[in-house]
Amino acid sequence: MLQAAVFDMDGLLVDSEPFWQRAQVEVLTSQGVQITLEDTRETTGLRIDQVVEFWFAKQPWQGNDCATVTDLIVSRVEALINEHKPMLPGVLEAIQVCEQAGLKIALASSSPMRLIQSTLQALSLEDKFLAVLSAEHLRYGKPHPEVYINAADALGVPPQACVAFEDSVNGLLAAKAAQMKGIAVPELHFADDARWAIADQKLRSLNEVSSDLLQAL
Repeated sequence: MLQAAVFDMDGLLVDSEPFWQRAQVEVLTSQGVQITLEDTRETTGLRIDQVVEFWFAKQPWQGNDCATVTDLIVSRVEALINEHKPMLPGVLEAIQVCEQAGLKIALASSSPMRLIQSTLQALSLEDKFLAVLSAEHLRYGKPHPEVYINAADALGVPPQACVAFEDSVNGLLAAKAAQMKGIAVPELHFADDARWAIADQKLRSLNEVSSDLLQAL
């Protein structure tokens, strides 16, 4: 019996992946890294400090350290989200379905807490979640399950009684490793990835979330 729903943020609630890609290219290129928008897809779902360290290991640069570069990327994404407020289709409806099903609702994101808070404020979603968790200061981000386990603990619910909504394979791996049910809502570009087979359900958008869907899990 489901007791809780845990939502990812980037790429699920907010169409921020293009902003993350744009910010990574702008900032990393300014450090001398040769990177394209297509290259950024390789690290989708990873924590941004891990992304920066990934590129530093491949193409080390002089000057700014990884922490500074990470902060520059986060600041750029924050500015773009505040400017455009790109909430994805079905967000409010999916949350409402979960509320009507009596589920406790949390958010578990790899993004820094500062960006989570500013994004929720920009989208007027601050009051929708009983718990908001970031993997920012955890030893490992997604695909490690810790942030999802922490979300279940914050809600006082066993992970096995939770369903997680994710748009990335790394996020889905984290949810399943936490022993949660996993609903995948992949970006069209990644929709045919064979790894979505581990999802309990795969949807085209959050508009497809229904009480029947939740009851079938």
